[in-house]
Amino acid sequence: MDCSIRLCFVAIAFGFVLIINGEPSFSTTPEEANPPQTPIVADSPAEPPSGDFEIDMGQGDIPGNPPAPPPFVPEFPVYIFYLGERKQDDPKLVTQSHLEILKSVLGSEEAANKSMIYSYHHGFSGFAAKLTPADAKKLKNHPEVIILIENRKLVMQTTRTWDYLGLFSTPASSKGLLNETDMGSGAIIGVIDSGIWSESAVYSDNGYEPIPKQWKGECVSADQFSPSDCNKKLIGAKYFMDGLNADLKTSINSSVEHLSPRDHNGHGTQVSSTVAGSLVSNVTFPGLPYGSTMRGGAPKARIAMYKACWDVEGGLCSVADVWKAFDEAIHDGVDVLSISIGGATKIKSLDIEIDIAIPALHAVNRGIPVVSPAGNGGPRSSSVINVSPWILTVAATTLDRSFPTLVTLENNKTLRGESMYTGPEIGFTELMFSWDHEDITMAKGKVAMYFEIDGTVPMPDIVQENGAIGVIYVRNMNDLLDCPVNFPCIYMDTDTASDIYFYMETTTSTPKIKISPSKMVTGERVASRVGVTSARGPSSISPAILKPDIAAPGVSLLTPRIPSDEDTREFAYSGTSMATPVIAGIVALLKMKHPTWSPAAIKSALATTATRTDPHGEPLTAGGSARKLATAFDYGGGLVNMEKATDPGLVYDMDINGYVQYLCSEALYTDKRVSALTGNVIKKCPSSSSSILDLNVPSITIPNLKGNVTVRRTVTNVGNVDSVYKAVVEAPLGFDVKVSPEKLVFNNGTNKAEFTVSVYSGTHKVNTDFFFGSLTWSDGVHNVTIPIAARTRFIDNFFL
Repeated sequence: MDCSIRLCFVAIAFGFVLIINGEPSFSTTPEEANPPQTPIVADSPAEPPSGDFEIDMGQGDIPGNPPAPPPFVPEFPVYIFYLGERKQDDPKLVTQSHLEILKSVLGSEEAANKSMIYSYHHGFSGFAAKLTPADAKKLKNHPEVIILIENRKLVMQTTRTWDYLGLFSTPASSKGLLNETDMGSGAIIGVIDSGIWSESAVYSDNGYEPIPKQWKGECVSADQFSPSDCNKKLIGAKYFMDGLNADLKTSINSSVEHLSPRDHNGHGTQVSSTVAGSLVSNVTFPGLPYGSTMRGGAPKARIAMYKACWDVEGGLCSVADVWKAFDEAIHDGVDVLSISIGGATKIKSLDIEIDIAIPALHAVNRGIPVVSPAGNGGPRSSSVINVSPWILTVAATTLDRSFPTLVTLENNKTLRGESMYTGPEIGFTELMFSWDHEDITMAKGKVAMYFEIDGTVPMPDIVQENGAIGVIYVRNMNDLLDCPVNFPCIYMDTDTASDIYFYMETTTSTPKIKISPSKMVTGERVASRVGVTSARGPSSISPAILKPDIAAPGVSLLTPRIPSDEDTREFAYSGTSMATPVIAGIVALLKMKHPTWSPAAIKSALATTATRTDPHGEPLTAGGSARKLATAFDYGGGLVNMEKATDPGLVYDMDINGYVQYLCSEALYTDKRVSALTGNVIKKCPSSSSSILDLNVPSITIPNLKGNVTVRRTVTNVGNVDSVYKAVVEAPLGFDVKVSPEKLVFNNGTNKAEFTVSVYSGTHKVNTDFFFGSLTWSDGVHNVTIPIAARTRFIDNFFL
């Protein structure tokens, strides 16, 4: 794959954005037949990504891009059948039970074996199989089947970070949690992504202790990858492609991908290095101070890569493969899962974000935190994905780092844009501007300037291929995107670009500009903000559950890349969001520090100690068409503060009972589903009087307030045994909030306390939008803060 295309692909990415093909349709029944074996030849065209991008950099009918081919519909689509918790401990017996279910419809064990793609038999029970729609419909009604979904295609989304968060980058200056956990040396972090480039220095195991005894995984041998590519750092590497191959017109082959855990496009390498990359000293890269050190969040943690996404048609993966990656990771013994995958924003459905949520719930129920992105649908409201309460959902912020680029006009006026251009200065070159984005051939030998129209501009590599020397994109400052090497892509706001436009209109000669290489500026002079494309709450599925949960730096981070003939650089600034692996690395450290904490307790510790300001004390803003102060719908609890999360004082804990309450309330789960999901540990849904507002999450969100409502929460003391906490309330504007009791007392006999929060509509008399406040429990040392979001709805089904 051409390097420039790969870089731009990585730049657009935020997490994996789901393409919905629709639920399985049984209106037409093809002739029944045994499904054929999966073909093993050639690449296949697939559906184009339909993710929600703030700017459409190359999607749709833009000049230079071929029209999207019609979607391929396989004769025997892949269907996934979820059966709940395993009924047998032996994986072989679980698989045999799956074959028996298939045999009941297909008639023979031979046909069942040909049909089955995967048996999910470690972390939960289920299987994926190639079937006709008619046979899938029959199996849907099988008494063992809890949920049926059609296999769907997903597309990939996607070093100062740790200094910014108050952490130090070198062993000599390590302190706090990083030092106390030996940089996470006992943790195993599973990453489900596009593979790994094991030769990078970030996977060095120099000085590592033996692999943890809990580990049961392996490094498989396949195309250009062998067990010798692993070490005491990279301890596991597997790949899964049968689900995707079965739904492609022709299968992936080695001419377009590495049929192994080896990374082909670079995204998995970026993610895994961000979560747990080893210390790399004396990194040399334009804009970096001399002698810089790069590292991941948990530098000595072990990495297990589960390749479930493939470098075809811009990057595809399938739900069937992702489920198998979950299944294997649970079996292998990972401590944390980092998964930059998620569905597109959905309306309320019976199966809440099932593509990721169901296997994630089984992982969380086994004590494995699952960290996933909020999505890239921002700044649009209600665009957040991965909204299930057991998933730790991460928003992305910028760092206190900027890359100013000077643009000089021939009249000697110098203007400032932003880019990551590190090539040579470009002398005075003719500047081209046109509102018409259709004719990009005019850009040959010039610097092209494009104002966004309906969010659509030509992709940088397309502009370069048409002979341009550089490109200026005029838009509100979004997250920076990578460009082809030594090709300047400069971003300017409308006010600055208007000065250039005025110069072009008034000059009597051919307008020309000079472009200087970017410089890096860091520190308190550079404002931090929630990234424009970082998806926003409230959840469209369950607005009473605040999402995202937490925010972390994830824009323009320095990460390793896969060198190519065209570009031999070992590192590059990633334009993707790396916020998810940043949090996953911190979660691994917290789990080593507090091995008895549940995933919910870890999430609570992060959310309740987060800040609403950047490290320099400036309030976080939210990028978009109009810059504004960020709210809980932009960043959840706030910007992560790792050291405070180590000692939160109190936590809002939750277990499978709370998650079942959520499923019964929001997904209308039946007693049968609950029983199967939990392996009969819980046999019934909670009583109908249970309110979703009482779910013990570290936030209070009231989307439909009429008059007043009272919610309940329980906190667990994980700090000083004898302590007293007092309530401090910041009520949302115009609302009244009362807490009872106003004081919580903990001692040897009491480590849990329940309280209620009553929210009144106050001065509001009409339907409102959300207003925000907070509740803090303070003992003078710890400040345990949760956001409060409230919206009145005096008239039902009537919105602003």
